[in-house]
Amino acid sequence: MRMFKLSLFVLVAFALGMVLSACSKPPEAEKEAAKKAMDAAISVGADQYASADLKAAKEVWDTAESQMKEKNYKEARQSYLDAKAAFEKAAAAVESGKKAVADQANVALRTLEKEWGKLRVTATKMEKKLKAKKQAWTADAKAISEGLAKSKEMITSVPSEAKAKLDELRTMIDKWGTTFKEMAKSPSKPEAKPKATKKKKS
Repeated sequence: MRMFKLSLFVLVAFALGMVLSACSKPPEAEKEAAKKAMDAAISVGADQYASADLKAAKEVWDTAESQMKEKNYKEARQSYLDAKAAFEKAAAAVESGKKAVADQANVALRTLEKEWGKLRVTATKMEKKLKAKKQAWTADAKAISEGLAKSKEMITSVPSEAKAKLDELRTMIDKWGTTFKEMAKSPSKPEAKPKATKKKKS
């Protein structure tokens, strides 16, 4: 019985020693796993489509890094485990985030296509007043038409880039909309009539 108690004590002491020993070592494996989860989240686009989740995960990572520097290895180990789970959550949120951005881009595209159609009609009506800015209008008109077509293609694969492109086109369309309104307010210059030639007296 005495021998059993002694063996039990030795076993408990050994287990406790192992735990204390583990806690005293830097949690390199947990850090590496968390780092891999971070890289994986970024590689699938979490910075673009799950930015809030990624930011929260990075804050946990920063806490773990701070604890590591202070040699609070037990706390750091848990923080790295929490960071890994948070990065995995961010990666999982990418698909739904991507869909939300694609939906926004599709709405923006439809709106801009309608406005662009109206703007071209206005440009045709104001052709005479547009003469001074004809070159600029031609260049921008081409850029807008091509940009809308390109954005449409990009929405499925890279919706965030498509949305950024549509924001640029929105600025150009709004600029010309304002330009045409100002042109409409200004009076048209009357065309110069050819001077009548005086008949010589015979």
